[in-house]
Amino acid sequence: MLKVIGVICICLASVALFGEAASKYEVATITDVQIHSGNGSDVASYDVSVKVGDTIYVLLYKDPLGMSVVKYEAGREGLVLVGKDSIRYNDLLGESHELPILSRRPAAKQPK
Repeated sequence: MLKVIGVICICLASVALFGEAASKYEVATITDVQIHSGNGSDVASYDVSVKVGDTIYVLLYKDPLGMSVVKYEAGREGLVLVGKDSIRYNDLLGESHELPILSRRPAAKQPK
């Protein structure tokens, strides 16, 4: 019985380790915010440039409350999970949001 419990514990620990490795959050910095052109709806949309590692992603952010707070967020850092076509982040209340990636490009190297 003790061996069975030990095997179950090892299996659960390995699942937790592999689960963490699959979802790696990274530090992102908002570098620029522009009003999204071609917006046909009443909801304000913005092109938000985010630097993650050596890549700059341009994301489409739609402001659900219409408060336009994102315009003043340049320089802010947060944790994001980069996917194939979207980036996921958690807001201040812990709710998860996913933004589509419009484009990506390598970040310019900073001179030392």
